[in-house]
Formats: sequence, C-alpha cells, structure tokens
Amino acid sequence: MPGSLTISHHEASVALDHGDAKRLATVLEEIAYLLEIPGPNRINEAQLDALCEGRAPDRAELSRWSRGLAAELKGRL
Repeated sequence: MPGSLTISHHEASVALDHGDAKRLATVLEEIAYLLEIPGPNRINEAQLDALCEGRAPDRAELSRWSRGLAAELKGRL
C-alpha cells in the first residue's frame, strides 16, 4: 500500500508493512518459480531482459536472488 515502504539512497533502515512484506515475498517466490520452469508459462527472454534492467540477463542468478530475498523477508515476519 502507498506509504508503507520508505527507501533512500543513504544508509538507512528500510521499513515495510508486514502485509506488504508477506505479499512481496510471495511475488518474489513466484518470479523465481516462473524463471525456473520449462514451458509456455516460463518468463520469456524479453521479460527476463526487462527484469535485469539492462544488465546481462542471468536467469539462474535472478532466480537465486528472488528466492533469497523472499526467504529473508519471510524470516523477518
């Protein structure tokens, strides 16, 4: 929800509402799953390029990052 997340470019704590953190963890897990599976429901190369924001697309790295961040969020809930 708007206002539940604050991020700055300085070394500061980031606050995320409990419900938003839980939802974000679920979204990150689903992204990892869609990166890993074969078939038509898999995140395609154009989508992977967009998710990597101009960096060299690395499906395995993005999947690990997504799962790791989801686990960290869930561990703090």
